[in-house]
Amino acid sequence: MKTAAIIVAAGRGSRAGGGVPKQWRPLAGRPVARWTLEAFAPFGPMVLVIHPDDRPEAEAAAQGLPVTLVNGAADRAGSVRAGLAALAEDPPDHVLIHDVARPCVSGTVIRAVLEALADAPGAAPALAVTDALWTGDQGQVTGTRDRSGLWRAQTPQGFAYAAIAAAHAAHPGGALDDVEVARTAGLPVTIVPGEERNLKITGPEDFPRAAALLETKMDIRLGNGFDVHRFGPGDHVVLCGLRVPHGRGLQGHSDADVGMHAVTDAIYGALAEGDIGRHFPPSVPQWKGATSEIFLRHAAELARARGYTISNVDVTLICEQPKITPHAAAMMAEMARIMGLEVGRVSVKATTSERLGFTGREEGIAALATATLVKP
Repeated sequence: MKTAAIIVAAGRGSRAGGGVPKQWRPLAGRPVARWTLEAFAPFGPMVLVIHPDDRPEAEAAAQGLPVTLVNGAADRAGSVRAGLAALAEDPPDHVLIHDVARPCVSGTVIRAVLEALADAPGAAPALAVTDALWTGDQGQVTGTRDRSGLWRAQTPQGFAYAAIAAAHAAHPGGALDDVEVARTAGLPVTIVPGEERNLKITGPEDFPRAAALLETKMDIRLGNGFDVHRFGPGDHVVLCGLRVPHGRGLQGHSDADVGMHAVTDAIYGALAEGDIGRHFPPSVPQWKGATSEIFLRHAAELARARGYTISNVDVTLICEQPKITPHAAAMMAEMARIMGLEVGRVSVKATTSERLGFTGREEGIAALATATLVKP
C-alpha cells in the first residue's frame, strides 16, 4: 500500500509567541517543522502545506527530505484540501494528515494508524480522558461532567485517500478536524492508542516540554554482519541486489548475495535476533535459490515492527574481482528500495585484501556490514 502524509503548517500560531509562526521556531536545535517531517519521512512522500509568506523557512526545514511544498488556505480544512489536491495526480492508497505542531509524534503511533487502515477507511490516535471534568464560571466550579466515552484527539489522522478526498469535497466547512469530516461523510474511524508525548505545541510553555521529550536519550543500536561465499561455475554474481557479469558465480543455498546477507545479519544483530539462518533455515527446501531480497525486506520490516528506524547501513565488499565501483550507485539504490530508505542512508564500497587470503586468491568474496537502528 502506498502512503503519503499531509503536514498542515499554514497557520500563524500567534498564541505561541516568539514573533514568528511556531512551526519555524527552533526546538532542541531544529525548527519544529523539521522534527515533524523527519518523523514521517520513513513512511513515504510528504506534502507540507504552508502560508505563502513562509516558503523560505519551509524550504530550509524540508531540505533533503521527500517533501512537496503547497500553499494553504485561510482555514485548516482548506489547507487539507490543498494537500489532497497535490496528491491527486499520483494518489496514494492511504493518507496521513498531521498537525505540524505535534513534533514529538512517534513511529509507534504512526504505524498503529497505518495498521488500523488495513481494516477501516479511517483511523486516528487518541487518549482516554481520565481526569474529572468540571464546568466553571467566574473562577468558580459550577458543575461536573461525565468523562465516560470521552477521548483526547491527536494526529496523524489516517484515511483511505479517495474516501477522505471525497468527504472533504462534500463537507460544508467548520469541522474541528478530519475525523469530523470523515464521520459527516459516514466513514467509520477506528481509535488507536495515542501517546502523552504526542503533545501539540500551542503556548510558550509547550516549547520546553517538547524539547525535554525530544532531547530524551534515544535507543540507538548498532549491528554488524559478516558473510563469505566461494566462487563456482557461473557467468555472473549477485551483489547487493545487482546482477554483475563475471566469469564465475557465487555458490550458496540462496542466490549467494554476500553483500545483502551481511546487511541483513547486521540488522538482525542490532535487534538481537540472530542471523539469516535462524529466520530462513537452509534445511528448509523453500529457501533453496531464494532471492536475498526476501531476507533483507524481512529484517527491515522486523526493525520497523519493533519501533526502530534504520538510520543507515554500510557494507564493504572484499574481493579482487569483479570491480565494484562502476556498480556501487545502482547497488545502493536497490538496497534502499528494498529497505524503504533514502539512497543517502545506504553505503556500498569495496576493497581488496592486497592479494592475501582466500579473497586475494580470488576463491570467493567476503562482505562486512554495519547497521544503525534508532527508536525515539
